[in-house]
Amino acid sequence: MTTYVITIPGTFLREPQDSARSDLVRLLRPADPHHTSLGRREELDLLTVNDDRTFSIRLEVTADDIRTAERQAKETAAAALHKAGFTNAQAPLGPATVTGIDNEA
Repeated sequence: MTTYVITIPGTFLREPQDSARSDLVRLLRPADPHHTSLGRREELDLLTVNDDRTFSIRLEVTADDIRTAERQAKETAAAALHKAGFTNAQAPLGPATVTGIDNEA
């Protein structure tokens, strides 16, 4: 098993309230990339929201291969967005990509 840091871009098509953003971060916290040496070294934020409402979610995922890691990360992000009150149409996600590989988690 390998630990991957996965980045998933997206766009909030409705303005996220502060409470929804806090809920989202809380729901994603177990997969925070700061648990990896890469995440600590690069100071990766779990959630970054830009002024134009685009966002990036960065997650730590342990998996056997890259495809599985990307799929798991996207599923985790989508579930957290849903629990925070966003439908797929209100916060569509882009393709998940590997930001880093960390075997020292």
